[in-house]
Amino acid sequence: MKTSTLIAANLALLTAAALGVQAAGQNVLYTSAPGSSNLVWIEGTANLIHTTWWVKGNLIAGMIEVGSDFPTEPGQAVTPGKVQCQATNVFIQVRSLKSCEKDGKPYSDSMDEVMYEHLKVEKNPAIRFHLTELTLKEAPKSKDAPYLFEAKGRLAVAGVTNTISMPVKITPLEDKKLRITASPVIKMSDYKAGPVEKTILGLGIKSGDEVKLSLDWTLKQRPLPGAAVKK
Repeated sequence: MKTSTLIAANLALLTAAALGVQAAGQNVLYTSAPGSSNLVWIEGTANLIHTTWWVKGNLIAGMIEVGSDFPTEPGQAVTPGKVQCQATNVFIQVRSLKSCEKDGKPYSDSMDEVMYEHLKVEKNPAIRFHLTELTLKEAPKSKDAPYLFEAKGRLAVAGVTNTISMPVKITPLEDKKLRITASPVIKMSDYKAGPVEKTILGLGIKSGDEVKLSLDWTLKQRPLPGAAVKK
């Protein structure tokens, strides 16, 4: 075989190998899965004895793009540490949140309007989160158990943005879906949205500053824009 032919053949093999590595390491895109039972649950307190209030929502929008070091299959072996993950335009529409009883039944339209007012819904119609760093802390104990992460990012509420850090559980599902759950505790005063003070039936009611925001979000794997579709 001529030297030029051998060089050309080797270049072709190297190119094919490089393309194979690129394809194998291609990022994966997930977007909110329509029809899934997504849940936003907010729990807070008030100054009256044994007074707890709840807010419920069912809409979480956005997408995440992950790299080859992110677990996309149940029980996948991965190494603890920072992983490649970008969360784009993750948000909750404020008006999709409704006050409710502990069992989830609707509570009060008046309370809803008070909530919207303090969240400054006219100028800030959505609560937004921008992920800046995701670190895998612990692999699952079993195939169906979640991976335990620490997420850092910027949370925007009522026009104020703060940096937060929170534990996140991510569970890859069999049908190319991901389930993400988190329960950060935030102070409404940090976002200039509370505490809320109202007088009802002659009683002065003041909400507690801390609220627990619980999220249960399901996403579906999608083709990346411009990616070739396998036939």
